[in-house]
Amino acid sequence: MTITFTPIGHVRSPYDTPADVDHDAVDETTGEIVLEGDYEDGLEGIDDFSHIVVFAHLDEIDEYRPIARPPHADDLEVGTFATRSPHRPNPLAQTTVELLECDGTTLHVKGLDLVDGTPVIDVKPYVGSIDDEDVSFGWLEDL
Repeated sequence: MTITFTPIGHVRSPYDTPADVDHDAVDETTGEIVLEGDYEDGLEGIDDFSHIVVFAHLDEIDEYRPIARPPHADDLEVGTFATRSPHRPNPLAQTTVELLECDGTTLHVKGLDLVDGTPVIDVKPYVGSIDDEDVSFGWLEDL
């Protein structure tokens, strides 16, 4: 089976390559999600949300790695599917960012961990729906 997506926009970011992404600074990294003009009407009401979820194609990732070493977890190796590693069989990114402003088809965001020019596949409002006390964060709880 083949699945095809058409990007709806792209990322504007201070990061030029995946190696440039500074995991210590991501929370403060600002950038833009720029959608094609055809999608402006689809953004109606998005500015009522404090955060959005961006789905993107990691077009600069060219290999799958079954084992990952998460940043900030010295000497820890876990399966890729237990991490947010970009080295996946289908290099898709899901990142939640703070929405600072919606200006036409440009979403100004904070907390961005994507590379400049990354193709955007979809944007959704972040809606927390799971009670925090019922959530488990796996190996992250040991950090």
